[in-house]
Amino acid sequence: MKNFIIIWIGELVSSIGSGMTAFALSIYVYQLTGSVTFVSLITLLAFMPTVLLSPFGGILADRYDRRLLMICGDVFSGLGLLYILVNLKTGNQSILPILIGVSISSIFVSLMEPAYRATVSDLLTEEEYAKASGMVQMAGNAKYLISPALAGFLLHISDISLILMLDFGTFIITVSSVLIARSHLQKPIKKEAKNSFAKEFQEGFQVVSKNKEIRSLIIIMTMMCFFLGFIQTLTAPMILAVSDAKTVGYIESICAGGMLVSSVFIGIFGIKSNQYRKVLILSAVLCGLFMALVGVKTNLYFVSFMLFMFFLTLPFINSCAEVLLRLSIPNELQGRVWGLVSLLTQTGMIIAFASCGVIADVVFEPMFQNSGLLADSIGKIIGIGQGRGIGFMLILSGIGMVLSMLILGRKSYLRRLESK
Repeated sequence: MKNFIIIWIGELVSSIGSGMTAFALSIYVYQLTGSVTFVSLITLLAFMPTVLLSPFGGILADRYDRRLLMICGDVFSGLGLLYILVNLKTGNQSILPILIGVSISSIFVSLMEPAYRATVSDLLTEEEYAKASGMVQMAGNAKYLISPALAGFLLHISDISLILMLDFGTFIITVSSVLIARSHLQKPIKKEAKNSFAKEFQEGFQVVSKNKEIRSLIIIMTMMCFFLGFIQTLTAPMILAVSDAKTVGYIESICAGGMLVSSVFIGIFGIKSNQYRKVLILSAVLCGLFMALVGVKTNLYFVSFMLFMFFLTLPFINSCAEVLLRLSIPNELQGRVWGLVSLLTQTGMIIAFASCGVIADVVFEPMFQNSGLLADSIGKIIGIGQGRGIGFMLILSGIGMVLSMLILGRKSYLRRLESK
């Protein structure tokens, strides 16, 4: 556990830095263009390369030293941030350098993600998986809990360049922590590459395709990711319609405290092995309900409370799904299978990121203007004006998540997966 904690600390720092950059870029782009479409495009390019290349990164994680891959991923992903920073410092304030920079960074993150997940299985016992999952989520959740408030404050006193420089500096801490943990391992794992990449990808695909239980869980998580993509992209523009960037940062950080509460709970107490399926379904249904309620009103106190409850459910969903999958995958196949699972499930987010901005700008936002199609009907309930179309989209997304879980969660495959 000691070596895992050392790596975890580095990932915590890295998560805070990347979270600040993601928040600052979304605010910067929205204020520069006034378009939700460009915000979703930035989010898409920061996310899609990592997802599409994750199977490749997973195969590398099964072939080579996983800690070394994490170091390479961290170091080279900083090149994208450096490219954006140089362009801003030279006076280039167009969107193109940001699009290129986030894409470069995302490409190299694809080396780190599968290796980091597979490292959990290297360093820990099965009894420690659930607690480790809570800790991993705690570090990942720092980008929502700490980063927005910190980035909002820094944007208030400085500009986005300072945030980019701080994020670039976090790579030093992250790489150092991985090097320390790697040096403490008595026998670095040696892997022989006996097969081609295509063959190893096929092996990972067979694990997923031939296992109905795993396949059923992947379908559920893909649907979850699709609906989560909407709230991840649309929340900041919706709040900016009635507030400013500093307030958005504070609200997102306070509300993300829900993830901290549940992550700490899971990290300390874990989840009973015979309750994973029930906890997964219940948490996902509540998650969808709170998502829908986020879009109902413009009152920031009400929105903040619903966002807090929304974030409270996420670690339970992620932990249950991760443990159910991890216990069904042989350790020697962990990297490639996790890469493939990431590709399949997070395709839902790619679709959401690619579509939600355009849908908001072209379809739903015009419907809730003064003379819009829904202004005199649903608009009388949830309000009209800027951001109300986004609110209605969140309502529909939340309802969709609830219905999906009620239907898919009843499948017998999940019961068999839990029993195994």
